[in-house]
Parts: sequence; C-alpha cells; structure tokens
Amino acid sequence: MSQIESIFWLLLGLALLLVFQRLLHREIQAVFLLITRRADLSQALFALLFFPGVLLHELSHYFTARLLLVRTGRFSLAPRATADGRLQLGYVETARTDLVRDALIGAAPLIAGGLFVAYAGQNRLGLLGFWEAVRQAGAQALPEAWSTVYQRSDFWLWMYLAFTVSSTMFPSRSDRRAWLPLGLASGALLGLGLVAGAGPWMLTHLAPWLNRAALAATSVLGLSFGLHALFLLPFALLRRLLERWTGLEVA
Repeated sequence: MSQIESIFWLLLGLALLLVFQRLLHREIQAVFLLITRRADLSQALFALLFFPGVLLHELSHYFTARLLLVRTGRFSLAPRATADGRLQLGYVETARTDLVRDALIGAAPLIAGGLFVAYAGQNRLGLLGFWEAVRQAGAQALPEAWSTVYQRSDFWLWMYLAFTVSSTMFPSRSDRRAWLPLGLASGALLGLGLVAGAGPWMLTHLAPWLNRAALAATSVLGLSFGLHALFLLPFALLRRLLERWTGLEVA
C-alpha cells in the first residue's frame, strides 16, 4: 500500500471513530439520564463505566511527565462539568515546558491506549485471526470465526476494557496545545530538507517507516471503530425504548 493510501485510510478511520464515539457517548448518557432522571447521577454512572479508560489516560499523562522530568500537580479521576458544558472525567496538572515534551505528554494517552487496544484485540480477543478468516472465506465465515472469538476465556472482560480504553484514549483540547506549533515547526524543517535536496533520502529512509506507522495506527482505529459500531445500535434502541416507556425525551 502506498503512502497516500495509508494516510487516506488513517484519516478515514480517525474520522469514523470520532463520529461514532460522539454518537455512542450521547446515547449512553441519554440512557443513564432516562434511568436515573438526575444529571449528577447519570454523569457518575457514565464516569464509572469508562473508569478503566480514564485511569489509563490520566496515568499515561502522569508517568510520561515524570519520565520527562516535568513537574506534576493535582491528579483527579472524579467527573466534573466544565464551564463550556462538557463532562471532564479526570485530569492531571503538569507544568508548562518545551514543545516537544508538551506534545509527548499530551499524546501519551493515545500511544498507551493504542498499544493496549492492539494487545487486547490481537492477543486476548484474537480479532486478527477473525478478520483474516473473514477476508479469506468471505461473509460465510462470520459465524464460525465469531464463535471462535466469543468462546475465548474472559471475552467480555477484554471486550469491555478494549472498548473503554479506545473510547477515552484521545487527547483533550488542552492535551493538544503543543501539537499545532510543533507540527508547523516539523513542516518547516521538512520543507527545508526538500529544498536542500534531501527528498530522495527521505523517500528511502523515512517514508517506509511512516507508512508502517500509519498502517499500524489504522488497524487500531479500525478495531476501535468496530467496537463503537457494535455497541451503538443496542444503546440507541435502548434509549428509544426508555423514551417510549417513560414518556420523556432527551434532546
């Protein structure tokens, strides 16, 4: 697969996951609100559901900062509503530092979460073998391939952990504060390298590595998207049933 194709699939996987993640989170919160009829309690249940992912998210920030010798402050896993109406599930305070360390600390949940999802999907759930069987034999292989996955020990535990981690691994807006300036600086260096005649060297040494990284990231995003797509319909149906049963509607 060419570099352009791998980047296309990476961006498509990212876009699909973000859309389905937002839709699923909205449906889950609506279900909890219809059941409890209390905003604070529904937020607490939502935070409890995603606690494993939030824990990994914040711990990855914390340990990356400590590893990079950046001072840390308060650490919280308690949900709270922000001024703009969003629900913050946790946070770690870190001191401002240089762009590179800020960017690494901000990206830590995405890296740690991606590695965890890849491990859970391949080693604990056997999804790599599942997709390979479907790819080779087509749709008729789905029942047998799924049965092999479903009968694994601790299937639901690892499915739950992979889902919660993949759903909370994306860095927040504050986590991404150093990405734009660092990206612009990297782009400027890349441009200077091309002007200086380093293009052939980059194609030979950097492009294959970037292509492999993009394919690996696309695989993780594809697995994460599949988990969100799997749970979206049941929660959407449950929400509709609860709205009909209670006579209430969540906007």
